[in-house]
Amino acid sequence: MTTEQTSQKAYAKINIGLDVLRRRSDGYHEVRMIMQTVDICDDLLFEKTQQPGIVLKTDNEELPVNGDNLICKAAELLFRERGITEGVRITLTKRIPIAAGMAGGSSDAAATMRGVNELFGMGYSIEELQAFGVTLGADIPYCLVGGTMLSEGIGEILTPLPAPPDCFLVVAKPDINVSTGFVYGNLHADRLSYHPDIDGMMAALEEGNLQGITDRLGNVLETVTAKEYPVIEELKQLLQNKGAENALMSGSGPTVFGIFTNREEAEAAAEAVRERELAEQVFVTVFCR
Repeated sequence: MTTEQTSQKAYAKINIGLDVLRRRSDGYHEVRMIMQTVDICDDLLFEKTQQPGIVLKTDNEELPVNGDNLICKAAELLFRERGITEGVRITLTKRIPIAAGMAGGSSDAAATMRGVNELFGMGYSIEELQAFGVTLGADIPYCLVGGTMLSEGIGEILTPLPAPPDCFLVVAKPDINVSTGFVYGNLHADRLSYHPDIDGMMAALEEGNLQGITDRLGNVLETVTAKEYPVIEELKQLLQNKGAENALMSGSGPTVFGIFTNREEAEAAAEAVRERELAEQVFVTVFCR
């Protein structure tokens, strides 16, 4: 008897624009940001088991494999909603950097929701999964669909946007882990003197104008993370010196990405980052559509 199974890919995201408007009375921050999927992904395999419960295995020793992992939380939530008495074994092959500002945990949770929904024939729509997902993490509704999106509210209000023009990215994650809670906790949204031009960025995406996009890269969370970790500014400067149209920190960091129009320049810049030992994980990749 063959094991019933299915698989999902969980793609990383970067923010090409990230603004924080205010801190709400419930403690969440109201954001306005442009999210973009990149071609770096984790693989998840889901297998039904007769033994009840959720078993998670992964090739990355840094990650918990118990109920603290968002993968387990996502599966448990759907099992509870549908009253599932069977079990599932989830095998995670990890490539997205951890604690990197690339929504790796949220993307894995989103992939788990899609995979469990399919494997157990639950029949939930993406919209229903998004409503469940936001209770676990603000990035999960976006990660369920990916692509290019304007993200508002706490991250759950999504508006599709045209994909950026073709280009190449160097994505570099320094050997430090940044807590999203620490970054938002130390951000003074009411005192920000700079806000990225999100409307201008959206217009540039509509026009397919890569320079209009790269000229407007901006992330207000750099005011906290880059101040705490000078390597972020070092990485941005190095990528720009090596030919990037522009460079930016993604999310709450510490990952930095540079946008290049030429693959050879991107490869050379990635090699320069490795030689300088500014980042532990370095990728040359592209946007996903």
